[in-house]
Amino acid sequence: MKSILASFLLAFALLFSISIANADNSLPGGDKSASFTLHNKTLKSIPLIIPGVMNPNLSPMSNSAVDLALGQKILFKYKGKKQVLLIVSKDLEGQTLDVAGLLKERKKALGIEDEAEETE
Repeated sequence: MKSILASFLLAFALLFSISIANADNSLPGGDKSASFTLHNKTLKSIPLIIPGVMNPNLSPMSNSAVDLALGQKILFKYKGKKQVLLIVSKDLEGQTLDVAGLLKERKKALGIEDEAEETE
């Protein structure tokens, strides 16, 4: 029960941090941010890096709503090296992104597939 409460509080704190960090990204006549959902459909946590904002771990089988500045990079680490997963653009607005799928595609594009993924 404590871990569920801790997870909830962490998720709330992360979403609150994103909201505060991006509170001044809107201008009259146009948005400078995109709101979308990061979805983890796997049974493993997915660690991400959002420079200047936070370093979230997406819990297994979860959704995390985010509101990030356009141009913001979302990174992941592979063997200690940071790699770009995606760059926030306006066309992400309102979308739900399959983060595990994006990671698999990005690793394949970079030629850094994990051994476990190669056998699937």
